[in-house]
Amino acid sequence: MPETRYQRILLKLSGQILAGDERSGISPSRLATLVSEIREIVEMGVQVGIVVGGGNIFRGAEAERLRMNRVSADHMGMLATVINALALQDHLERSGLPTHVLSAIGMEALAEPYVRRAAVEYLRKGHVVLMAAGTGNPCFTTDTAAVLRAIETDSEVLLKATRVRGVFTADPMADPDAVFLERVNYLQVINEGLRVMDSTAISLCMENDLPIIVFDVNVKDNLKRAILGEKIGTLVGE
Repeated sequence: MPETRYQRILLKLSGQILAGDERSGISPSRLATLVSEIREIVEMGVQVGIVVGGGNIFRGAEAERLRMNRVSADHMGMLATVINALALQDHLERSGLPTHVLSAIGMEALAEPYVRRAAVEYLRKGHVVLMAAGTGNPCFTTDTAAVLRAIETDSEVLLKATRVRGVFTADPMADPDAVFLERVNYLQVINEGLRVMDSTAISLCMENDLPIIVFDVNVKDNLKRAILGEKIGTLVGE
């Protein structure tokens, strides 16, 4: 078995990743592929924490369009992340992996409450830990929640799965002249407004020296290659 570069990672999945080629909902084929790749790195001995967004179901940022209170809309967005986490848990467990959903919002009938010590203990045992409901507070993105959970669980790296190669100078989907960046530092992300994570998440990474690898999860074996330390996507760090 090849030696891995990282022993404990936090994988950030957007809700759109789970939607696959669809604009919303959960794609069974996309879910099956993700679970297969996660299982492969777990079997390599990597401890895996996951934070998943909910944008394939509902985004808190849609509050204005719906004429809703932002706090209420954000709570709906948090519940959407729980739905996605439960879907992932079901598929992961059917593949034979012990899995736990830990929620920042109390809902004992569906998930365990998020407790840092419990999350770390599960990771040590080799269980996959799905951390849902964001931070439990409105006005914070799931990117910020992912960084916070990575820091709390002493993860060595945050792997942000996307549908593009990595970080570009502009949106590569809209600008054909966008230039791919193999490596950037935290201040460059903030000062140049690069599309990595929101400024709160990047600031937390900078303060805690947490590296981020932004990569295309749709390319087969990219997740494993990142774990092995191969150069894929964009490395964000000092």
